[in-house]
Amino acid sequence: MPDDAPARSSSADAKFGRGFLSDIWYFAALSADLKRGKLQRYELLGEPVLLYRDRAGVAHAIKDICPHRAAPLSAGTLTTEADGAEVVACPYHGWRFGGDGACTAIPSLVADQAMDTNRIRVRSYPVAESQGLVFVWISSDPRFEGEPPEAPPVFPGVVGGKPKLVDRMEFDAHIDHAVVGLMDPAHGPYVHQQWWWRSAKSQHDKAKKFEPREQGFAMVRHEPSKNSRAYVVLGGEPLTEITFRIPGLRWEHVTVGRHQVLSLTCLTPLSETRTKITQIVWSDHPAFFFLKPFVAWGARIFLRQDGDMVNLQNEGLRYDPSLLWIDDADRQAKWYQQLKREWTASRKEDRPFRNPVEPAVLKWRS
Repeated sequence: MPDDAPARSSSADAKFGRGFLSDIWYFAALSADLKRGKLQRYELLGEPVLLYRDRAGVAHAIKDICPHRAAPLSAGTLTTEADGAEVVACPYHGWRFGGDGACTAIPSLVADQAMDTNRIRVRSYPVAESQGLVFVWISSDPRFEGEPPEAPPVFPGVVGGKPKLVDRMEFDAHIDHAVVGLMDPAHGPYVHQQWWWRSAKSQHDKAKKFEPREQGFAMVRHEPSKNSRAYVVLGGEPLTEITFRIPGLRWEHVTVGRHQVLSLTCLTPLSETRTKITQIVWSDHPAFFFLKPFVAWGARIFLRQDGDMVNLQNEGLRYDPSLLWIDDADRQAKWYQQLKREWTASRKEDRPFRNPVEPAVLKWRS
């Protein structure tokens, strides 16, 4: 009796503000978030997911609903069976499930009640840990087994050690609106007006070179804008490159001589109307020894200002209006939609993904 939830509609996945991309890795947690032997409930793409690390240190993800009476398995316990295998025991009737989702035991059965428990399964999700990050593969086929066809993303710079900063919050928005809001280059002077960053009075024309990158695009390495005052604390002559990758990963890699800063923003859809934002910063720059509290404070302000604007935007989105997008300020948002459509088409047609982004110089005023 396998988990027979229907596959998501591939036609819905590419529509802006609706559905989700599938057959792709989603950021779920930091490796440090998963403690050995601890069961933790998450929500990914509208589904409850149990994430846990067994006592051997291996991470697992299975659907957090017992198929018997729908109790959350995350409320149960991690139990060791006679053969040494570690399984999750449901808190309601003790049904046991391995990390592959297969039922291994039903304690209420007596000796003469024959039942093939291996036919009972909950959905399992491939998990990969890379650079201190936990990724979950969301397949369009809920019965998917085996290894995903590709590895999770790898980020440049000083990644993998203890981050200098981790901040989390939820936006009351579909991931599409959260992605477009965070990559929007023109909202800064109006949403983020701080003396230590920039103000509406400091606007000027900008021209930035963009190139396609793996499953996304990048604003190629350049000197930060003169009105971005926060870079001054890094000293020297900083260079920065900003990269976006579907389904919702955006990172800025800054180099200052031999020192580096990597700021990674991970957008994880919890449901159709909620998106989790995880901001992670790594750096070997000595300024962070002294400025870490101020950097954390500034990043928190930025995220919450964006969250407040999302809430304000929701007032208009309630009426399902058509959205007017312009070049060049909204070209990144258009690329995002093209990337989604091409990803969905390539999965549906069982062919390699062809990046639709062309090299370009975009101009806007901010």
